[in-house]
Amino acid sequence: MVECTFCGKEIEKGKGKIIVKKDGSFVNICSMKCEKNMFKLKRRPHKVKWTAKGQGKGE
Repeated sequence: MVECTFCGKEIEKGKGKIIVKKDGSFVNICSMKCEKNMFKLKRRPHKVKWTAKGQGKGE
């Protein structure tokens, strides 16, 4: 199982997206909510309360 890079939620096999950046690194995204928060709104997961990193659970 893979974790969402933004929220830390586990992604089931066959679900979610893998986005490859220009530098060759990749980002696993579980939902459109996470994708918009990360790329369009440019939010950081540790500042958003509903993410595992925002609640202090994921590091």
